[in-house]
Amino acid sequence: MYDLLHGIDSLHLNFSEGGLLFMNITLAVIMFGVALGIKVENFKNIVNYPKSAILGVFSQFVLLPALTFVLVIILNPPPSIAMAMILIAACPGGNISNFISSLANANVELSVSLTAIATLLATFLTPINFAFWGGMYVRYSQRALHLNIPIEIDFLQMAQTVFILLGIPLILGMWVGHKFPRFAAKYLKPIKIGSIILYLTFIFGAIYANTDFMGMILIPISAIIFLLNAQTLFTGYIVGLLGRVPRADRRSLSIETGIQNSGLALILIFNPKLFNANGGMAVMAAWWGIWQMVSGLLLAYLLAKIRLPKLKMVKIRR
Repeated sequence: MYDLLHGIDSLHLNFSEGGLLFMNITLAVIMFGVALGIKVENFKNIVNYPKSAILGVFSQFVLLPALTFVLVIILNPPPSIAMAMILIAACPGGNISNFISSLANANVELSVSLTAIATLLATFLTPINFAFWGGMYVRYSQRALHLNIPIEIDFLQMAQTVFILLGIPLILGMWVGHKFPRFAAKYLKPIKIGSIILYLTFIFGAIYANTDFMGMILIPISAIIFLLNAQTLFTGYIVGLLGRVPRADRRSLSIETGIQNSGLALILIFNPKLFNANGGMAVMAAWWGIWQMVSGLLLAYLLAKIRLPKLKMVKIRR
């Protein structure tokens, strides 16, 4: 692994201030679109699925980061890739998880509710998770790998950035959706579609601007992303299976745990006060953003072919 990704830790992506501004605006639009569709009823729906909702939060914010840390230790990738894997696992669910859940015949109400609560919780759980598991990796790497590469984690800066990127658009979007329901109903779909197009445009643009070294690391990076994505999807499903929730709920748990907000990860990586566009971390997060859409849509197609059993009505004799 180290031979194929030799020197990736020292890479610095070519990225302009204008590109960074575009990325920040893109994520703000994405989160505004997500929040625009969140209603108070979404949080009330958690009462209808308390077991599945608790399992979903546990799967996404507790189990996934822990298992990702274990995967990092097993694969032993370069430090920048390892930190990107931990950062991705610490991020909340992605903005297309609800769409994929609907295609997969999953429990869409549960999916939307989990997206709402996960986005709120991520404003403080994402920095906490990354600081904890990232700190664990730093201590492990210094002790076991004897690395001379400095890895610093600025918890307060990350917490501030996450709140600005998630908290403010979330609060604004929910306020607009509540205050102007007609506007929300009319423009929710166009905003979501437009935000996804903007996001993909940014990722492909960033990759195109750095094609000089992409070919050398594409295969090993893709292998790591495939393994991480398989783990994230299976984590949610196994949690639902062991928790004995309905099959539709298992699908939602799998998708919500497996589709992470790589846009948030990218902006944190490009923040000059945090990771300053570290090449290994950025390539990992960008390629993850593309692959999770492909794998999510493929998974939804396969799950849609599997019919869920219908509940039979049983007459009670008196």
